[in-house]
Amino acid sequence: MGNFGCCGGPITPVEEHTVGQLINWSDEEAEQDAKERGVLPRPKEIKDEIDERGAFVRQPNHFRTPFGDGEGELKAEAGRYRLFWAKGCHWSNRAAIVRELLGLQDAISINLVSHSGETNQYGWGFPDEPNHEDPVLGIKFLSEVYKNADPDYRGRCTVPAFVDVTTKKVVNNDYHRLTNYLEVAFRPWQAEDAPDLYPEELRKEIDDFNDWLFPNINNAHYRMAFCQSLEAYQEAFEDFYNAMDLLEERLSKNRFLFGDYVTDSDVRFFVTLARFDTHYYRNLGPIKHRVVDYENIWAYCRDLYEIPAFKNNTYFKDFSRESGKNQLFASFNARFADQIDYEAFWSTPQNRKALSKTPEEKFLRHNRK
Repeated sequence: MGNFGCCGGPITPVEEHTVGQLINWSDEEAEQDAKERGVLPRPKEIKDEIDERGAFVRQPNHFRTPFGDGEGELKAEAGRYRLFWAKGCHWSNRAAIVRELLGLQDAISINLVSHSGETNQYGWGFPDEPNHEDPVLGIKFLSEVYKNADPDYRGRCTVPAFVDVTTKKVVNNDYHRLTNYLEVAFRPWQAEDAPDLYPEELRKEIDDFNDWLFPNINNAHYRMAFCQSLEAYQEAFEDFYNAMDLLEERLSKNRFLFGDYVTDSDVRFFVTLARFDTHYYRNLGPIKHRVVDYENIWAYCRDLYEIPAFKNNTYFKDFSRESGKNQLFASFNARFADQIDYEAFWSTPQNRKALSKTPEEKFLRHNRK
């Protein structure tokens, strides 16, 4: 989204993904590839997801079959599923962070998607892979696994996309619940001392909080960025900053959102915060406050950024960079993104430990309860 169709730190290796070896994929090549594979152009948010008030109403997730042992549910297995995500998309960034936090790298393979061609007319693809193909599934466009699963699907093909490698079909794209499935259904393949990000006794509270976080924080930027009326913009603007004020107060007393330990909700809050001052602000009008203007929230961000799984999956340089070509006035990011030391900025010392009863431990570990 935004400049990344959906929807920093050192780049760590990603399985089957050639980091840094960018291979040009022109619009002409992408159009030819799409024609050969029967891929349709990507639907547009500002055309297909705007209501009569001019407000952005995000399309529902289409593939929502839960993981579990019940009839009709998906069976969790090691090696069967592949996660596709995009650096700029915070919905999918959640799953990448949780996968690493839980130690599921050997159980769930992964690859990054990016724009197809220069203008992304055909949605997510693999421009930095040889022949622009995912090496495991042989697809060139993410929409291919959507079509395999439902030939009649006409919505946007979004990430995260959880794909069954045995059928080459997307089985789940429900970013609302996907991290919860990784936290619970995939417990047998997690590291022995993996953090419990979704403690059973807190699940109802976490679910309720996440349901509030979605419209007021996670989706509020998109409500502002895609809406087509000032009325809808102002409504989203007020929702976001009222929520930020509440969370600033909450974090004045708690190290993390639910106390001393990181939970699923912290991952969801972090991915929006990481993008607001570095990328999202470009799509907005005058903003009320930057993230760095909130004393407690900004310190909280840096506390989470110290954790390798957060740092390793947060690509500040990639989602902050933009082209300044053919513009009389280039934006702040177009001029300065490559000069900003995001690593140093986000690693500024903070003292969030003082709010915790277990200052040296940020997680409630499964094997230490």
